[in-house]
Amino acid sequence: MQFKHPEFLYFLSLLIIPILVHLFQLRKFKKVPFTNVAFLEKLVIKNRKSSQIKKWLLLFCRMLLITGIVLAFAQPFFSNKEKEVAQHSFIYLDNSLSTSANGNSGNILRTATQDLIDNLVENANYSLLTNTNFYKNISSEEFKSQLKKVKSSTKNLTTDEILLKISSLKNTTENILISDFQNTKKEDFLNEKLPLTLVQVTPVLKSNLSIDSVFVNQNESNSIIVNAVVTNQGISKKNIPIALYNDKKLLGKQTFEVEENEEKTISFSIERTNPFKGKLEINLKDTYNFDNTFFFSLNSNEKINVLAIGESNDFLSKIYTSDEFNFTSNSSQNVNYNSIEQQQLVILNELEKIPQSLTTGLSTFIKNGGHLIVIPNLKSDLNTYNSFLKNISAGNIQNKKSDSLKITSINFNHPLLKNVFDKQVRNFQYPFVTTTYLTNFTNSSRIIGLENNTSFVSQVKLNNSKMYWFSSPINKEYSNFTNSPLIVPVFYNIGQESLQLSKLFYRLQETNDIEVNVQLNKDDILTMNKQQNSFIPLQQTFQNKVKLTTYELPESKGFYTITNKNNPIQTIAFNNKKSESSLNFTNLLNEFTDNENVTVSSSVKETAKKIAQKNKVHWLWKWFLGLAIVSLLLEILILKYFKV
Repeated sequence: MQFKHPEFLYFLSLLIIPILVHLFQLRKFKKVPFTNVAFLEKLVIKNRKSSQIKKWLLLFCRMLLITGIVLAFAQPFFSNKEKEVAQHSFIYLDNSLSTSANGNSGNILRTATQDLIDNLVENANYSLLTNTNFYKNISSEEFKSQLKKVKSSTKNLTTDEILLKISSLKNTTENILISDFQNTKKEDFLNEKLPLTLVQVTPVLKSNLSIDSVFVNQNESNSIIVNAVVTNQGISKKNIPIALYNDKKLLGKQTFEVEENEEKTISFSIERTNPFKGKLEINLKDTYNFDNTFFFSLNSNEKINVLAIGESNDFLSKIYTSDEFNFTSNSSQNVNYNSIEQQQLVILNELEKIPQSLTTGLSTFIKNGGHLIVIPNLKSDLNTYNSFLKNISAGNIQNKKSDSLKITSINFNHPLLKNVFDKQVRNFQYPFVTTTYLTNFTNSSRIIGLENNTSFVSQVKLNNSKMYWFSSPINKEYSNFTNSPLIVPVFYNIGQESLQLSKLFYRLQETNDIEVNVQLNKDDILTMNKQQNSFIPLQQTFQNKVKLTTYELPESKGFYTITNKNNPIQTIAFNNKKSESSLNFTNLLNEFTDNENVTVSSSVKETAKKIAQKNKVHWLWKWFLGLAIVSLLLEILILKYFKV
């Protein structure tokens, strides 16, 4: 037994008072003369014995009264923890979109929140972690107040981030993780030594239909084909309605059926309008509702400016066509240096030397984020080339080697070629080169390699841009690379990389780079707006473009307008991550049967009750107060009814 106020126990010394009263009581018996002396002696003995019993009873009641009152004020209690150690529970509450589904008792997130509010211990400290906020060492009242404010969020925390947060506290008595543990594996907790209680709450329904992505095909000059990729998890479904909107205007509606665990593409043919704010919507009640709507946008055709400097640029004009590029070709003598700053990509096609004036213009161009392709000449002046390369901090050319080599290796994982090939081709007809330049570049990566394990096409990362280096001339006199099927994806994708035009859609909570072809004044900034909400994304301003980067913001899907001083530039669309629609839930109850540090439960309510019971304080002061009252009543009854 422990005491909240042990200092009151000193008042037990007051027990000496009734003892002294009992010992020094001065009351005397009054003698009455009576004729029968024998009878009188018996009566006196009887009265003396009764009086003695009454005194002992009164002494006992009075001592019990004082003891009960003193102990009641000392507030004794029973507990399985030391009084000095305050209970501090860490609770992670997963409020990702997947927890907005319905469980056995309704909405998973709301049910878990209410169970915590109703069943956790009062007068304890808590640390609450959600995917959006962290509240450290707060009282039970504040803890309940914050729980009531928790809402679903598009943000997610990894298991490592959660465990790292627990480790940083170091003084928790309970560590509870409440989640559906979507896409979580047992291995995520294997090396954890802290005691954990995993409460897994999963949806009742195990079938879901979601719109994963959208892609567009050009049909005719004034029409396009919008293709919606739909993924079905669970049983087959029939007569599912899907509708396509341009903003709020309905453009088309159809029904479809999908087999069990099948991916299907549904197509709409529509007339092209700019800008186009597309919205696809499935009318179906399944596990998740947030993935039944998908947003995408089509902006006016923005073209990429490409300048080729060289004598023979005919093959480039066939790649950089007028529907996507503004292609300009000039010889080294006729190039307009003032036009360089307006380009997104400049190609130096087999120049014999790079004059100083061109070096100066290209250095400024690269500093402002422009991309560059360099194809050497058989008679390249290495001094001017190296002077230029040194000026842009790329490296240097070491020497020239005349040797016939085949182009034999392709880096299929390089971002430039990652989505070009359906499979990794090994038996294609190898192009060849007859002369190569050996280089020493910093921050370079190989895209295409030669049979001697050197690079044919490499990417060199510069401060604000990229340079693509060809180690050999590619004109038909010294190479047949221009006849190879590789030439189109290489040059085309470099052109596309030069200005990252807005995509059909972007994903929330992912790093997205968006380049806007606009020139800003010194103090101008771009903002993203959705109705009444707006934010300023991370941005980097160059001479002829602005690079926007988004990650934590925005937080909700939909259409966002990029504006400059309230003037709209273009509209982009954001959607939730595909992983949020997954029905992959590892059954943790079956995975941690033999793990001493990890306890698994499927009920927030039962877990909260067990913890509350384990840490419950049993107060005894009411019992001692009741004992004091009873002893007082006993004393009154003894004085009134115990006749001597």
